[in-house]
Amino acid sequence: MPSPLDLYRQVEKETLTGRDLEASVLLKAAQKLFEARHRLASEKDVSALDEALRYNQRIWTLFQSELGEPTNPLPQPIKENLLALIGFIDRRTFALMSDPSPARIDVLIEINRNIASGLQARSGPVLAQETSG
Repeated sequence: MPSPLDLYRQVEKETLTGRDLEASVLLKAAQKLFEARHRLASEKDVSALDEALRYNQRIWTLFQSELGEPTNPLPQPIKENLLALIGFIDRRTFALMSDPSPARIDVLIEINRNIASGLQARSGPVLAQETSG
């Protein structure tokens, strides 16, 4: 029998909009990176960092894949900017894998938080328009 937390997560997945879901996943990745940063700084434990980096990289690889879809509605300049950002994230990820440093994790955390914030801000007015019309 599923736990109440599992049931909540399932309902959350089914009711979130695309942007809200993307924001939620990015915030989860930011939290994992934040916790890994703390463990690396305080305990010199790299296992949490490895897991957090892999999780974060899977998310951004998925975004990259979606940007390449012919049906993706984003304007080309935005796609190009996001692809450049994904390239930066990949380089930073590989650098952290080879040379873990707590201070160098911060930029990945901030990118995820900022993109999530932008996605959440964009979903608010769209939802308000859909429900008021």
